[in-house]
Amino acid sequence: MAMHPSTGRTAAGDPENSYRQQLSRALGMGENILITLSAVTPASSVFIIIPSILLAVGGASVLTLGIAALASVCVGLCYAELSARYPIAGGEYTWAARLLGRPLGFAMFLLTLVNGVLIISVIALGTGDYLGVAIPSLGGKWVGVAVIVVTTGVALLNIKTNAWVTGIFLAVEVAAISVLVFLGFRHVERGPAEWFHPLTAGGGGTVGVGMGALPALIPVALFAYNGYGAAIYYSEETKNATKTIGRVIMVCLAATVAIEILPIAAVVLGAPSMTDLLQSPAPLNYFLTARGGSAVNTVVSVGIAIAIINAVIAIILQISRLVFASARDRSWPEPIDRTLAAVHPRLHTPVAATILVGAIAAIAAAVLPLNWLITATGAGLVLVYLFVALAALRVRRTGVSESYRMPLWPLPPVIVIAVMVYAGYSLGKDSWQQLVVAVVTMALGIAYYLIYLRPRASERWLLPDPVHEP
Repeated sequence: MAMHPSTGRTAAGDPENSYRQQLSRALGMGENILITLSAVTPASSVFIIIPSILLAVGGASVLTLGIAALASVCVGLCYAELSARYPIAGGEYTWAARLLGRPLGFAMFLLTLVNGVLIISVIALGTGDYLGVAIPSLGGKWVGVAVIVVTTGVALLNIKTNAWVTGIFLAVEVAAISVLVFLGFRHVERGPAEWFHPLTAGGGGTVGVGMGALPALIPVALFAYNGYGAAIYYSEETKNATKTIGRVIMVCLAATVAIEILPIAAVVLGAPSMTDLLQSPAPLNYFLTARGGSAVNTVVSVGIAIAIINAVIAIILQISRLVFASARDRSWPEPIDRTLAAVHPRLHTPVAATILVGAIAAIAAAVLPLNWLITATGAGLVLVYLFVALAALRVRRTGVSESYRMPLWPLPPVIVIAVMVYAGYSLGKDSWQQLVVAVVTMALGIAYYLIYLRPRASERWLLPDPVHEP
């Protein structure tokens, strides 16, 4: 494939020293929403992440998700104003570098890069678990590796094509979720009061655990919603991004919350037995089999596998834009920058960056234990949200965005900071290894900036101007 180098080395003040439109601004607001919701992969969250909340507090998992939704609104407001101010494909690290200092900005870049690549590996490895329900020979690790290879090829296509590919897969994903909603509300066994009744399996039945169990599960619920902010990585490919990207983020958050809360609420109301539901290691599959039969469980499991594949495509798109932005910002030795910041002249896709992301994710999935991959990505989201909120506290010192201003500022970022500090405290007590991995990753990012990037005074890291509409 012919490649077009996207940046050159130019003197400060030269027009070439600021961002140029290189990616194709082909996405409408709706198409950005399709890719972003695919990155959230709400069906995967419902079947893989949220069951841990359901098993811990029973029907009160609905209340837990509702509380997390309120916190996520505050996070979303921070994302919306920052993205309107800096509509740059690099996302969070570009905000942190401008508002919190360049060393911390590069630390944020490394954290989001490592988390993103390893999350691709983690979710791809789950494909075999669900495909194996229908076709046992498709279970296992190498199915996940193959999914990464194939989806990397799809991600090389132009962004508009990927929007429609992920949109079709997303429709299948929502259909799978709708089965839970339909079966639950069709077979109501108990009332909405169950949503406020925390209990778990124990003593051969169920036991109450009290409302005090809910706060510790908020970080898990936040992780289940995570992904609505991925819209920022496609901002340079979205029409009129400065005015629409904030709305995209909030629409994606609202859709994510609805798609994830409704099926859990329905399952809690419609499960034949709360005891059997909470004693099952796979409570949603128990529910599907009990209410719909094994055939329905098999069909929905295939739908979840499709949802996972869809998420892999969307996250590869996201992280490849992150790598592209870092090379354009002159983060690496010049030959590497030139290669990774190249855009295909016809597809308008950062081909080398996309292939690199897929290759590293495939290798990680093939050689690293799943438990280690989960540990390496566990605390990253907490730190990312924390520094996004800190950046949102400072954003108005640089002027007020004409496109979007969050209501009640500075209350939303203050709330996010408080929630993330608590989440970090909880991780420090229960899963300190995850927090250590995230902090060490950021420390390595700071060290790289101080040792390699800062001394290059004649070639400044981070181009000075945000992207403007052409």
